Amino acid sequence: MAAVVWGAQRFAGRAARLFLLPGRTSRMFCTVTQEKSTGPNLEEESTHHHREQKSDSDSAGTAKLLTEEKTKLEEQLKEMTDKYKRALADVENLRQRTQKLVEEAKLFGIQSFCKDLLEVADVLEKATESVPKEELKDENPHLKNLYEGLTMTEVQLQKVFGKHGLVKLNPLGAKFDPYEHEALFHVPVEGKEPGTVALVSKVGYKLHGRTLRPALVGVVKEP
Repeated sequence: MAAVVWGAQRFAGRAARLFLLPGRTSRMFCTVTQEKSTGPNLEEESTHHHREQKSDSDSAGTAKLLTEEKTKLEEQLKEMTDKYKRALADVENLRQRTQKLVEEAKLFGIQSFCKDLLEVADVLEKATESVPKEELKDENPHLKNLYEGLTMTEVQLQKVFGKHGLVKLNPLGAKFDPYEHEALFHVPVEGKEPGTVALVSKVGYKLHGRTLRPALVGVVKEP
């Protein structure tokens, strides 16, 4: 019994000392309070940090997608620009070719007609060349008048040819040109350079710089 009383008194004394130390008690209370309040704050910070990381990750992914989309659009724009430039170049080339064809049609549309008229010019030329010059006297007025009429007709015809771009080619003594002359034969001629035209059998014609009919010639060759 005495032991029980003594234990109770000892416990009461310790309790009294505990209540008599307000600083220690308050510190213990604050520590418990802080421990209680710290738990939720850590969870909130962790959640907030996780949200920030997720937000940063989403922003990085969005930026990457936008960059890829921008690159793709730039490539498409470049491709379309190249196609547009090629199309413009093709249209311009087509326009120039069409314009050239139209101009050539205007210039050379009379080509067939001119070829037919060349036969008339050849006949007139042969007719004037066949008249003996010694027969052109006042004693023979009919032949003289006929010759003068043929000559005037030939001159007028050549003027009309020149007006429409048709020019006679008489290359006697000129260098042989395969684009304007057609060689019928080769003959050695003393005193003349080989490769030159020694004889013109039939004159040629050019229409606006293009050979309409090559001159038929004989070409000088080396002896």
